[in-house]
Amino acid sequence: MADIEEKKKAKGKSATVCGYPISIFFIVVNEFCERFSYYGMRAVLVLYFKYFLRWDDDFATTIYHTFVALCYLTPILGAIVADSWLGKFKTIVYLSIVYAVGQVILAVSAIHDITDTNKDGTPDNMGFHVALSMVGLILIALGTGGIKPCVAAFGGDQFGDHQEKQRSTFFSIFYLSINAGSLLSTVITPILRAQECGIHTQQKCYPLAFGVPAALMVVAL
Repeated sequence: MADIEEKKKAKGKSATVCGYPISIFFIVVNEFCERFSYYGMRAVLVLYFKYFLRWDDDFATTIYHTFVALCYLTPILGAIVADSWLGKFKTIVYLSIVYAVGQVILAVSAIHDITDTNKDGTPDNMGFHVALSMVGLILIALGTGGIKPCVAAFGGDQFGDHQEKQRSTFFSIFYLSINAGSLLSTVITPILRAQECGIHTQQKCYPLAFGVPAALMVVAL
């Protein structure tokens, strides 16, 4: 009981800016970067499957929707971990690390020069790129889904009982950041993908299209 009272006192004395806890500014920026990362990557994912991995339409669509379904299934896991084991903060941090690693692996998988030993512009070991892509997507699904049930609730926890107005404003800004990140990423990432890059041969720049979302996820972390 004393521990609970101490936590309440600490919350009441936490540093504020314009009446808002400092922590919520980090949470809003985190969510903007995370949504940019997720939707930016997803915007060019089917194109990556079709034109880089050379999968047919049906298989590319199947894998894409399997990935999306997994992203909406893993919040159950994240909620269980947060409520029964780690708590919201540690769950967000640890799964954000998993998320960022997944984004980096996916970006690396799109570098065709890694296995293009004869420098003809075509990867010589496509299985390597497929394996890296699948590992990256599984980690991303675990990360984005795992933190989904935690971030908004964790933001709400930063406010005291006397800050109902600020809490309401926070949720409005929070969801604005989600939609702003999603909108900007779906516009910017295809533009990045349309650039040409490569060491030996110039191709559509999937490493850049995945690399920028990966960098934003590192910033979010």
